[in-house]
Amino acid sequence: MRFDAILPNINLSHVAGLARRAEEEGFDALWTQETSHDPFLPHTLIAEYTSTLKMGTGIAVAFSRSPMTLAYTAWDLAAQSNGRFMLGLGTQVKAHIERRFGMEWPESVTAKLRDQILAIREIWKTWQAGEKLNYRGEIYRLNLMTPFFSPEPIQHPQIPIYIAGVNKGLAELAGECADGFMVHPFHTVEYLRAELYPLIEKGALSHGRPAENVQKVLTIFCATNDVEKEECRSQIAFYASTPSYKTVLDFHSRTEAAQNLSRLAVRGRWTEMSGLIDDDLLEKVCVLAGSPQELADKIEARYSGVADRFSIYKMYRPDESSELWQTLIRKFNT
Repeated sequence: MRFDAILPNINLSHVAGLARRAEEEGFDALWTQETSHDPFLPHTLIAEYTSTLKMGTGIAVAFSRSPMTLAYTAWDLAAQSNGRFMLGLGTQVKAHIERRFGMEWPESVTAKLRDQILAIREIWKTWQAGEKLNYRGEIYRLNLMTPFFSPEPIQHPQIPIYIAGVNKGLAELAGECADGFMVHPFHTVEYLRAELYPLIEKGALSHGRPAENVQKVLTIFCATNDVEKEECRSQIAFYASTPSYKTVLDFHSRTEAAQNLSRLAVRGRWTEMSGLIDDDLLEKVCVLAGSPQELADKIEARYSGVADRFSIYKMYRPDESSELWQTLIRKFNT
């Protein structure tokens, strides 16, 4: 396993210094999120001010962008970073796609994301090999690419595409056509092993791909004191109230809790929700420890063979939790 960092939601003027610090400290990769800032823009600075640090979007919203837009942006970042960029895509949820981005929600989430990935790869192939663009997918038809709009070939054209998911359809899709599967922090190892990872393998085998080629990239809830423990309980309750994540609770025989959490969320009774996350479920979702070293050992014990790279559910701020960062870096990156 390799240990990565998550870039905080900060102004672009602060990205270069933080990226340099992350590389100096020994993180393997730095991931951006699409929340209150664009997920791609920081990577121009990360690429410019570091030389070995890998970087990726974790995630960029796929359904608010066309395959061509995603292809151009990832191509330029891969070229600038000398092949260090990873394109992580997520679907978001219907309300945000329709009401925040003003875009149309697809009839089939899996079909659209599959078509986007295949279209992006075909575009990259056209640019690298100089072949005619002629992609005919289930949703997209792309057959116009003139020299004026074609970027030059690059040294590292095999840009990894990762997709994020909680449920079964996207896990199988990752096996079919993605380079990696980004696991939502609201998960348990039992759920991954029993429900999602077999589907990644199924998708890979159905398309003649080795399942081990699909990297598992995890974000992990963890706590080393009582305050962090209760913060995690509250955040887990928030995620568990969302219907998209109900499958994890169903797997652990907590369907009634999922229903009650959704009712409380609809009524805005947020402070009551964490009480529905019992200690047993909390310990399954969150790694609890009394010190950074104990946490590192418990993460290794729980996730060895389950994760290829991981970050913890905590934004990277180098002057906060420095002992924790250094302990995890020593454990997994040296």
